[in-house]
Amino acid sequence: MAFEDDPSDPIDRYSRQVRFHGLREAGQRRLMASRVTICGCGALGTVLANHLVRAGVGHVRIVDRDFIETHNLQRQILFDEKDVADNLPKAEAAARKLRAINSQVTIEPVVTDIDHTNILDLVGDVDLVLDGTDNFETRYLINDAAVKLGKPWVFGGVIGSEGQTMTIVPGRTPCLRCLIETSPPPGMTPTCETAGVLGPAVAVVASFEAVEAIKLLSGADATLNNELIMLDIWDWSFRRLKVAALREKVDCLCCKRREFVWLDGKEGSHTTTLCGRNAVQIASRRAEPLDFAEMAGRLRPLGEVRFNNYMLRFVVEGHEFTVFPDGRAIIKGTNDIAKARTLYAQFIGS
Repeated sequence: MAFEDDPSDPIDRYSRQVRFHGLREAGQRRLMASRVTICGCGALGTVLANHLVRAGVGHVRIVDRDFIETHNLQRQILFDEKDVADNLPKAEAAARKLRAINSQVTIEPVVTDIDHTNILDLVGDVDLVLDGTDNFETRYLINDAAVKLGKPWVFGGVIGSEGQTMTIVPGRTPCLRCLIETSPPPGMTPTCETAGVLGPAVAVVASFEAVEAIKLLSGADATLNNELIMLDIWDWSFRRLKVAALREKVDCLCCKRREFVWLDGKEGSHTTTLCGRNAVQIASRRAEPLDFAEMAGRLRPLGEVRFNNYMLRFVVEGHEFTVFPDGRAIIKGTNDIAKARTLYAQFIGS
């Protein structure tokens, strides 16, 4: 085999993976030529990115809107205390770690909020989309884009000790809206704030997602999971729900009628409360990036202001603002969207 005969071949570092009967050299070379977008770089996303970069996926785009906080370190495996102190966005901090792990892989960090205005650009040139998010709005948006473009994606979610995952291949399997027609209303489902989350549960679900990604990208489509997997690592329960028949039984608005209401911006909010954070995100797209130096000068009379190339932070009236160059802001200290909008207009501008 090439990895044994030619140590200079880049495939050599994957020799133990290549020996696996389900992959072999042909599958590994397909992995190395593949492109993936990981939506979200929190608990699920960091495990996904770690697995795929170590496995040799050629181009990994990591999209995340958030910055790192100390409570993230319990389960978000690519971050450490220095990243918190350095005020780094998750996507950028993850990229730095991953480049040190595997310099053969192209890592593309994108610090932005995924919405209907940019989702097609973020996933349009990749082979596969992976779910590392923590909310159904973004998942429905991914689902719309994947179905419209005919791209496979892998859904995953974890709360407490429970998790679930499903592989979605447009035209072949049910889509997410076949399974869950509408997004659960706020307050009707547990969150990481109310139920907590265990790091090992995250690792299990993300590892299932990563295996499906490796199958899809290497050409092992015949071995893909065609069920909804549900597990609870605390009580050792594992269920496999047969969902394949839904594709024919359900008159799905997305994959049958091809009505992409999330992608068209008819559903979803640009201002959202953040799970377990007592915080609101204000999404405000601007044509030109904010001038952090000018903004810092204007805000310093109110208190301490810190900024780098990625974000600006200040505290005022008991609320902590984290502002990004595109005008997006996360305001901590309230779950009231109306109040957050007022604070944004007052201290950042309309």
